[in-house]
Amino acid sequence: MMKNFWSESYLRYLLFPLSLAYGLISNLVRLSYLLGLRKVWHAPVPVVVIGNITVGGNGKTPLVIWLVLALQRYGFQIGVVLRGYKGKGVTYPFLVTRDTQAHQAGDEAVLIYQRTNAIVGVAPSRKKAVEAVLSHSAVDVIITDDGLQHYALARDIEIIVIDGERRFGNGWWLPVGPMRELKSRLNNVTAIISNGGQPLPGELKMNLMPGLAVNLKSGKQKSIKELDNIVAIAGIGNPERFFNTLYKHGVKPLKTVSFSDHQIYDSLSLNALTSFGQTLLMTEKDAVKVRSFSEAHWWYLPVDAVLSSVATKQLLATIFKVILSVS
Repeated sequence: MMKNFWSESYLRYLLFPLSLAYGLISNLVRLSYLLGLRKVWHAPVPVVVIGNITVGGNGKTPLVIWLVLALQRYGFQIGVVLRGYKGKGVTYPFLVTRDTQAHQAGDEAVLIYQRTNAIVGVAPSRKKAVEAVLSHSAVDVIITDDGLQHYALARDIEIIVIDGERRFGNGWWLPVGPMRELKSRLNNVTAIISNGGQPLPGELKMNLMPGLAVNLKSGKQKSIKELDNIVAIAGIGNPERFFNTLYKHGVKPLKTVSFSDHQIYDSLSLNALTSFGQTLLMTEKDAVKVRSFSEAHWWYLPVDAVLSSVATKQLLATIFKVILSVS
């Protein structure tokens, strides 16, 4: 179904009743919180939600990492909470540590912890995840990766990341299209970040820039152009974005293999993708799931969110204002 999300398809007419039902239920749920029919929990510290209104990889997690690091540079203590999608923790809530595996907390939670060393709480209930973070340490701000539609948690700032190239596809609710909420939702958020493409008026521009490739076994770093005979894989929301990044930087893989988002890997199946002398190159999100059984010819390519100076000043000024108003 995913391939039909971003284009017109006759299938949408067959699924039209389901799409309307999804939209109705989604709107009723949000309305129930806005009218006070359902209880909203307010954290004792500012909460920043970074989410999207479409399915698929829009670049939320790189922006979360960027914002955590930016605020840390100003001396703020940051907590991050996630649902822990596809993770199977023994108990909830729990905090991510250096020994936490991706199958326990979900790949995004482990990735954010490894890149930022922030306090990362995981639970299906964002409230419980926040409470776990606050019980561990005093923090100045809570950032939630995804959770825009988790209205049980009050938020002070909402930042929506959109795919600047695919935008909103055919514009329909799930399952006909990619929309969790319609574009009108953008009228009620703090900031709209356009990841790639040309931002429209009112949107802030963000790009994902690759760093040096990292060897999973040794930690050695080198330019991706120095890697030979590459087989590229990606198990993220939008695998083509990763492959296009390679093409844009002059790298032409022998082949590319797409997996579903949050794909669970094993050594046997990954080794079967390469022959002698070939290099397996993956995303950093994939790498956190395979590090424990990695091979010497496996590499990953980290990417960083890069925002314009205007976007940086605007976002940080808004968040600083909220922090100061609460403290």
